[in-house]
Amino acid sequence: MRDLGAGFSHLIKGQRWVARHGKWFGIGLLPGLITLFLYAGALVGLGYGADDLADWVTPFADDWSSPWLGLLRTTLTVLVFAFGLFLAVITFTAVTLLVGQPFYESLSEEVDRAEGGEAPESGLPLWRELWISARDSVRILVRVALYAVLLFALGFIPVAGQTVVPLIGFCVTGYFLAEELTAVALQRRGMVLKDRLVLLRGRRLLILGFGVPLGLAFLVPFVAVFLMPGAVAGATLLARDLMGEGSDDGDDEDADDEEGEGTLPASPPHRVND
Repeated sequence: MRDLGAGFSHLIKGQRWVARHGKWFGIGLLPGLITLFLYAGALVGLGYGADDLADWVTPFADDWSSPWLGLLRTTLTVLVFAFGLFLAVITFTAVTLLVGQPFYESLSEEVDRAEGGEAPESGLPLWRELWISARDSVRILVRVALYAVLLFALGFIPVAGQTVVPLIGFCVTGYFLAEELTAVALQRRGMVLKDRLVLLRGRRLLILGFGVPLGLAFLVPFVAVFLMPGAVAGATLLARDLMGEGSDDGDDEDADDEEGEGTLPASPPHRVND
């Protein structure tokens, strides 16, 4: 249970770090705002076009009598928009990280310097880092989609489907949210997706302590945009904990706080060199 508290502590420390470094908060805010405007425009367009899409995919119902025709197409319109909103929620972090790759990498490097005096670098060109980030994000989203289908089916189980299953869903969301955020720091340390997942599985409670509260906060409209800079900073602290890297810098007021127990990976990570 100690790891749960340590994970939440990294989340809070990350928010406090960017609050004390206003420049980096502003820099980290830009990608989220760009993504927010893109998603808002897409959702507005979907809202205007969802009814036309419903008409287009149900030509067989043109001769149906009222109220069945209206009921079918209204229900389908609502489902189309709800699905679009769901996709927006589960992809927002991945797209924001992709859009803001240079910004968040610089922010993460600055946190590393403040904590330990050096910032590991992948040594890859920007285009290669963007490709690897996009590829890994797609792989993570596929995993999330598979869990979503399974949990949706389990949701029809009486009682458990309305209590236990939603809790599991929040845990799954928080876990993969933490994976996406820690990827910024861990990729700079040369770790590929497979090794990152192994590393995270070794400290599940630590990951859930960080990711679940953040995932719950992201459910509040617009909150994700303002929490992203601190989330990246906190995820860098989390990555340092996972890698067993201590804090050497004394200017952080949290330096005397109790650190979570760090563990090294069971085997050396595979370098990102392709």
